[in-house]
Amino acid sequence: MILKGFKDKSNQKYLNKLVSERHVNVSEDAVVSMGVIFNIDEVENFELFAILAEYIRVRPNRLKVIAFSESKREVLNTWDECYTPKDFGWNGAVKNGGLESFLNTEFDLLISYYREEFLELKMITALSKSKFKIGILQSDKRINDLIIKTSLNEFHLFKEEVFKYLKILNKIK
Repeated sequence: MILKGFKDKSNQKYLNKLVSERHVNVSEDAVVSMGVIFNIDEVENFELFAILAEYIRVRPNRLKVIAFSESKREVLNTWDECYTPKDFGWNGAVKNGGLESFLNTEFDLLISYYREEFLELKMITALSKSKFKIGILQSDKRINDLIIKTSLNEFHLFKEEVFKYLKILNKIK
């Protein structure tokens, strides 16, 4: 239990370092690839993200969806991958090759769709090499480039707002 506290402290320190060193470079490049991170304990309908991708004109083969669960789920859905806190080590080390691959992919857009504030979810968002990050309102506003204040139940509103702001930023042609 004490070691978990030290591990969380080291990961929080690493997260603070990551977000303080991040340089936001918003370009007018069109969004052609999209990554999604969501908490499967809060949202189980992952097909909503395929609808969002289609709505903003991202092809299905350019969409990658990963899930996070606080505890290991017995029955995993058959989409991409689900990660837990056990996939992270000390000082922000990622212990899972699939997660490492997701984090190293340079998506044009990353959607962070979770409300509960788990350190691991924040680390996935911060570690991602995505060019532009959109998320739902959270206490740490440094992680995402654009924050849309909606509840998890209002996905239609979230989808409309994402489209509107991407259009304003010339990221949808």
